[in-house]
Amino acid sequence: MERQKDGRPGLLAELWGIWAERGAGFDAGQWERSTRLPGWTVRDLYAHVAATPELFAGTEGAVVDGPAAVDRGSAVLRAYNRPGGVAHTAAGLIADTARQVAAAVGPQALVARFAEEGPQVLARLAQLSPDTAIGHPLLTTVTLDALVEVAVMEATVHLLDLAAAVGGPPPPPEALEATRILLAEVADPVEFIEAATGRTASSVLPVVR
Repeated sequence: MERQKDGRPGLLAELWGIWAERGAGFDAGQWERSTRLPGWTVRDLYAHVAATPELFAGTEGAVVDGPAAVDRGSAVLRAYNRPGGVAHTAAGLIADTARQVAAAVGPQALVARFAEEGPQVLARLAQLSPDTAIGHPLLTTVTLDALVEVAVMEATVHLLDLAAAVGGPPPPPEALEATRILLAEVADPVEFIEAATGRTASSVLPVVR
């Protein structure tokens, strides 16, 4: 497990590098192409995912002492996606923010978030242990590793959205595997096993919004 934790920042850096490389090659028409996310263009999608490096930069000043209350990405996602959670209540705000940022920031600056800012932030965070506790407005405290785990999932899922809009290869196999494992952990284990083995007609999906 420790080796997996230690490898996550490198996987996140690889994913951000893919976002940068792909965006650097888009023409104007590709940036404005619609995605399968209702009302979102490719540029909106980039603006949404490109916020993550900036959010990680904020964690540097939010380190706290002691063990974190939340130490798994699955627990973060459960909290966000529970009935009445921010994944539901703030969905409209998140979408509006992405569109506003996309309108205000040019494609070149969005690509730079991944190509320049992201690696710089991860290099600084590499000085911290994966188990470092970070203050969080909704979770009280959460480990750095849990935040990275969720960021890997977000970058992977949205790369699939990007590929559906403009084509291109899927995310790296390691990212797909990490995302598959994380999403399976979000579901109640008994309900997931029963559904996956055809022992119930009840669906446990989707586990995240």
